[in-house]
Amino acid sequence: MPELPEVETVRRGLNRLVKGATIADIDVYWPKIINNDVALFKQRLINQTIQTIDRRGKYLLFRFSNGLTMVSHLRMEGKYNVVPRGEARDKHTHVVFHLTDDRDLLYNDTRKFGRMTLVPTGEELSVAGLRTIGPEPVADQLTLAYLTATLEHSKKMIKPLLMDQSKIAGIGNIYADETLWMSKIHPMRPANSLTADEIATLRDNIITEMALAIKGHGTTVHSFSTAFGEAGQFQNHLHVYGREGEPCERCGTMIEKIKVAQRGTHFCPLEQRL
Repeated sequence: MPELPEVETVRRGLNRLVKGATIADIDVYWPKIINNDVALFKQRLINQTIQTIDRRGKYLLFRFSNGLTMVSHLRMEGKYNVVPRGEARDKHTHVVFHLTDDRDLLYNDTRKFGRMTLVPTGEELSVAGLRTIGPEPVADQLTLAYLTATLEHSKKMIKPLLMDQSKIAGIGNIYADETLWMSKIHPMRPANSLTADEIATLRDNIITEMALAIKGHGTTVHSFSTAFGEAGQFQNHLHVYGREGEPCERCGTMIEKIKVAQRGTHFCPLEQRL
């Protein structure tokens, strides 16, 4: 699933490509992707202009000129790209926004898990997932006081807690593994067992790693691509994720892979002791 850096990369690309574009027509080939009535969804967006595209956690927020916002969740395989009008539609392209400038904004989703929900701007928190979303992993929102209080009151293993979107927005499997390795914390440690110094280190590493991943245009492991159809670059800078059987960069111990909360998890057994 694309994590915050990948979704932010898509957001920036889409703003460069379609900000200010007007919708001429919409074709929906897989209605389940639209959480609204499809006919009403199309009626409300045709002739409207995309004013900007924002993001909250892993959700894209398309702001339209009539005071509506389309909340788009990419889930596992969702992606957007822009092509000239009339280009042949891929079998996995399920929604096409025809623009008045003879281009098409395509939504492609191999697994059909992505969803779009149209709501009045300002009511995004009514959408499931956004209703309980935690702070963004940036310094002014993910404060040390907040993270300390969150961890101190939870016996949950630290990795699934980091991936809990109600606690921190945007962290998924890849960046949980990476930040825990950077912090020398075992992914199965109970959250309330972390010391004050460990919490401070973890917070710093989360903020730093997410910023670096955004700068690197996100991570391509399976199929992620930017709005320009390009692969991310940050997979070339991963320290532990996907590197089982390779030596740890710090100590040379072979990286191991285990299951934690049903997710493949990579760690150094020497430096990240339980």
